[in-house]
Amino acid sequence: MKKLYDGMLLLAEILFLILKVLYFFCESIFTIFIPATRKSVAGEVVLVTGAGHGIGKELAIGYASLGATVVCWDINEKTNNQTMNEIKMMGKNTAYAYQCDVTNRKEVFKVAEKVRKEVGDVTILVNNAGTLFVKKLLDQSADEIRRVIDVNLISHYWTLQAFLPSMIEKNHGHVVAISSLTAFVGATHGTVYCPTKSAVKALMEAISNELRTYSKGKSLIKFTTVFPTLVFTGLLKKIRIRFSNIMGGISPQKAASLIIDAQRQNFKERGIPSYWLPILQLKSIAPNKVFWCIFDFLGLGADEEN
Repeated sequence: MKKLYDGMLLLAEILFLILKVLYFFCESIFTIFIPATRKSVAGEVVLVTGAGHGIGKELAIGYASLGATVVCWDINEKTNNQTMNEIKMMGKNTAYAYQCDVTNRKEVFKVAEKVRKEVGDVTILVNNAGTLFVKKLLDQSADEIRRVIDVNLISHYWTLQAFLPSMIEKNHGHVVAISSLTAFVGATHGTVYCPTKSAVKALMEAISNELRTYSKGKSLIKFTTVFPTLVFTGLLKKIRIRFSNIMGGISPQKAASLIIDAQRQNFKERGIPSYWLPILQLKSIAPNKVFWCIFDFLGLGADEEN
């Protein structure tokens, strides 16, 4: 009888699992045609790393224009203050600038404590800071390799450790990580950059699942990983695009707008623009030679810089 009971119980669990899987598939399809309502960020405290230029600057300006209190972090004090001043010139006085080297754990915690005292608890963390060197692996120095890994990946650990505790305590918050579509493509001259962006994707998946597990599904903290295509931030100098009229890059302003929309709609992952992510995800099922034939035909890449 016990074996029969256990068998029936297992069958019931399997049937319930099938129903849940079908429900979540339908829910996913539904959101494609009817996007989620954009939640308000007014009154939230948004911290953006790498706010002194490029996407980070436009993210800070974008969030400020939506009524959020914006905290700008950058290692470059001058450009970081310029971002803050531009926001204040818009008539938004809830903008703050702090110089911070996000690769330095002690400095991150020190400046984070200063933010708590002077501004309040951060409720939206945007890990945007990034860098790269467009070189062959054997031409990169140890310092260059460490710098890219520290800025693009290790800094996420320090900011998460600094700001997640208050989010967990209040069961409220959102973490946004700027990865890259190169997380799915081991591009030439990207032997350091591409792995860091893949690791950011894995980190966000793992920390999201960790909170889900330990809260028994009750955590309300959201995680959004965005994968931008080519954005004209000035980091890449020698870009190659065969069909530039079709596959050209986008401006930092456009990228920031799409990233903010992804966060406000609680997307777990989002390509920037959105159509690129499902295309690149097909790489996992397509034969390797097929993918690289198409990649070579499109002529995408960046030439080595001196």
